[in-house]
Amino acid sequence: MLTRRFGAFTAVDSVSFYVRAGEIFGLIGPNGAGKTTLVKMLTTMLPPSSGQGLVAGFDIAKQPAQVRKRIGYVPQLLSADRELTGYENLLLSSRLYLIPAAEREKKIELALNMMGLTEVRDRLARDYSGGMLRRLEIAQSTMHQPAILFLDEPTVGLDPDGRNTVWDHVRSLRQQTGAAIVMTTHYMDEAEELCDRVAVMHNARFAAIGTPKELCALVGPQATLDDVFVALTGHEVKKGDEHDAGRPSLNR
Repeated sequence: MLTRRFGAFTAVDSVSFYVRAGEIFGLIGPNGAGKTTLVKMLTTMLPPSSGQGLVAGFDIAKQPAQVRKRIGYVPQLLSADRELTGYENLLLSSRLYLIPAAEREKKIELALNMMGLTEVRDRLARDYSGGMLRRLEIAQSTMHQPAILFLDEPTVGLDPDGRNTVWDHVRSLRQQTGAAIVMTTHYMDEAEELCDRVAVMHNARFAAIGTPKELCALVGPQATLDDVFVALTGHEVKKGDEHDAGRPSLNR
């Protein structure tokens, strides 16, 4: 069980869960519930205050280098270098992931093809749409074939078409690589469409874990994940424009 404290404040409190190979596992909950802090611990960016976490069989506190070799991470804020082309971004990532020089071109081509970016490989990333940037970042984070991919709100700010495109590529990635995927989201339709299981996080703990259907059944026969969110957290689900207020609008 993992716990993370910041002084007297407990951001993650005795959380325990597992993710199967090839599974898409979703984390939902209101802002401040502890989702991003949990992801940062699992990706070795924050040490736990107590407890043990194993990622791909390695201890996040004692073996962080081994964990990093086996994970991919796409942060909430866009991180691709917009002054480089898509190809150059992937080349840089291949070097950072220590992919042997003889294998880089093949890995880059596979990543571009998997994410549908081959035709724009030589275009500057600053000219990419929001959805294309997201796909580029997923390509960057999966070139080394990680066992687990972490996505922190991967479609925030995207329009519906852009979100659907990213969803399709995430599904394709799971099918082609067998990687486990852990993602946070504020969109209940996204959790329902993509995730095999979902954990509802509230006040630094898990309020419930299950398939979307199992969670809905806890609330009522006609319940949706929106209803589950409200029932278990006491918060209203933030919709579209409300959630993205103050964020740049991204398109496909």
